[in-house]
Amino acid sequence: MQTRTLLQMENISKNFGVVKALRNVKLDLCEGEVHALMGENGAGKSTLMKILTGIYEKDGGQIYYAGKEIAFKKPNEAMDEGIVIVHQELNMISHLTVAQNIFIGREEMKGIFTNDDAINKKSEELFRLLNIAIDPKEKVGDLTVGKQQMVEIAKAISMNAKIIIFDEPTAALTEAEIEELFKIIADLKKKAIGIIYISHRMDEIAKITDRVTIMRDGEYVGTLITKATTKEEIISMMVGRVVYEDPKTASLVSKDAQVVLKVDGLNKGKSVIDLSFELKKGEILGFSGLMGAGRTEMARLLFGADVKEAGDIYINGQKVDIKSPADAVKNGIGYLSEDRKRYGVVVGMSVADNTVMTCLSKFCKSLFINDQSIKEVSEKYIKALGTKTPNADALVRNLSGGNQQKVVIAKWLEEDCDIFIFDEPTRGIDVGAKSDIYQLMTELASKGKSIIMISSELTEILRLSDRIVVMCEGRKTGELSIEEATQEKILHYATLRGATV
Repeated sequence: MQTRTLLQMENISKNFGVVKALRNVKLDLCEGEVHALMGENGAGKSTLMKILTGIYEKDGGQIYYAGKEIAFKKPNEAMDEGIVIVHQELNMISHLTVAQNIFIGREEMKGIFTNDDAINKKSEELFRLLNIAIDPKEKVGDLTVGKQQMVEIAKAISMNAKIIIFDEPTAALTEAEIEELFKIIADLKKKAIGIIYISHRMDEIAKITDRVTIMRDGEYVGTLITKATTKEEIISMMVGRVVYEDPKTASLVSKDAQVVLKVDGLNKGKSVIDLSFELKKGEILGFSGLMGAGRTEMARLLFGADVKEAGDIYINGQKVDIKSPADAVKNGIGYLSEDRKRYGVVVGMSVADNTVMTCLSKFCKSLFINDQSIKEVSEKYIKALGTKTPNADALVRNLSGGNQQKVVIAKWLEEDCDIFIFDEPTRGIDVGAKSDIYQLMTELASKGKSIIMISSELTEILRLSDRIVVMCEGRKTGELSIEEATQEKILHYATLRGATV
């Protein structure tokens, strides 16, 4: 059946000074279509969407919406015409109710007061339309991230949206919430709403999209029909090279390898309960589990970011007392947090300054800092890790997520840690940067470094781990060698409540 074209973007170009962010990019969208927009971080996806929604002005090209040429000057103009973004970073006001968030700036008044009854009723109608069970009177701050995202979608529908742009919508959702989101997207398709879906998750793209447009380095690469293509073809077009993601079939660690870390009976309230495990030299030990399993809480206890209530930690056979991150660093432990912008890097500082942050004293002589040595060291890691940055003086905030992660890794490499804790190392990172991080972790292990890797992606766990520990509700519920591990077995242990092994 022929569907009407809602949107055409042709030959779109955008420059930021001497940097050419977009060069002759094109994209089209039909009614009732889910069209994936894919590319590595820095490919230009966000810039293209900001041009569409009036945040940026284009320097060249044409945009046609419902058959008419348009050029929005500000976001409100796009919203008034029914083009709405559901951002990855949700923009909700936590102390207001659900209904107040949906209709903020568009409130109905009763004299000088907001007519809450009216917006509550409208919100109820929206949720009924979307088959969502949310109380309009509930405060947004009391909702899960998934429910907050449903509120954002309801807000978009309340604006009579014709086009909805989803930017990494499932990054912080549970599996159940993701399924709910997919049902809503299917309903939106039936209502002839066009959807632009930005995601790095290949399984999602295959499941819910009709077509895929791929960008690389600010340029249009091609558009594919989802059902007629493969994951490998999409990845190759995104990164310009073949990326291998085959699962590991055998451990690369010898059975008699030295135990570098032993954890015995670790406890912290209900988040970590009687947890024991060992980590061997040169091993990548994967930690799997559903949201709330206690994996990050375990990592923070090992690193001294939180204080354990009970349990012992041994490094190279010696019992250690880790009460702070400084204690952990002294004992050779480096921690790459899942929230790298909050705990991993200082985004307002340069690549060079971040690289030596934990060992600045090495570069001090008397009262002076040896800036030249710092620059040389940071440039060494930029080259070794393939970090994409103009130079060592560039601010970290201007780098993509994958390159920010490489700066965090450089910091711990310069500290010369023997044990790395990688917590969600590739969250929000594109497939090309993922491949780089995978290769780096494998190389670190081959050089005798030991890695604890926490990941919510089962394909990632199976791709990298030599051995897998599974947690559920704070407890270790299973341990699998990579030879016997499957997604089904991992998920079995991840839902085994109340059990401890």
